[in-house]
Amino acid sequence: MIELIKKIKKLMIKLFKVLFVKNAAVRAGIINPFIEHKNKKITVMKKIFLIVALIATVSVKPVFAQEQQSQLSPLLSHYYGIKNALVNSNAQDASAHAGDFTKAVGAVDMKALSADEKKAFMSTQESLASESKHIADNKDIAKQREYFAGLSADFFKLAKAVKLTGQPVYYDYCPMKKSYWLTADAAIKNPYFGNQMPTCGKITETLNK
Repeated sequence: MIELIKKIKKLMIKLFKVLFVKNAAVRAGIINPFIEHKNKKITVMKKIFLIVALIATVSVKPVFAQEQQSQLSPLLSHYYGIKNALVNSNAQDASAHAGDFTKAVGAVDMKALSADEKKAFMSTQESLASESKHIADNKDIAKQREYFAGLSADFFKLAKAVKLTGQPVYYDYCPMKKSYWLTADAAIKNPYFGNQMPTCGKITETLNK
C-alpha cells in the first residue's frame, strides 16, 4: 500500500508540473488560452487519470488479497510440516514442527479475527494446542501418529470453517489406520505408515476446489 501511495504521489507531481508549464505558456501568449490550452489540458488530465486508475487497480488487488488472508493461515503451514515429517518417519522434525504449531496457536490475536474465524478457532483451540503439544513432547513416532490423528480431525473442522489458503486442501483417509489427514498434494503420501505403506489411502474431500 505504501508503494502504491508513492506511485500516485509521483504521478500527481507530474500532473501539477504539466499544468504549471501550460499555464505559464498561456500567460506568455504562446498558446491560445481558449482553444489550444483547453484541449491539451483535458488530454493530459485524461491520460494521467487513466494511468493512476490502472496502477491503483493492479496494485490494490494483490494488497487486498494479502490483507484478506486469515491470521490463522500460518497454522496450515505448521500442520503440513508435521505431516511431512511423519511421512518421512522423522520423529525429531515432527516434534519441532508440532512445537511451532503450538506456539502459533497461542500467538493468535483474537481481536484480529472475524466473528466467524473466532467462533471456529475457539471451538478447536484447546484441542489443537493439546494435541500438538503431545506430538512435540513425544519422540516416539508411533505416539506422535496417534496424536496426529486427533490433531487432523480437529484441524479439518477449522480448515473447513475458515479459508486458510487459496490453494486446494485435500482431506485424505487411511483405511488401515481409520484416520484422516490434510495435505496440499493430490498424490497420496501416508503419514501414518511412512515408507511401509506410503500410498495407502484415498482423497475423501477437497477444500478450495
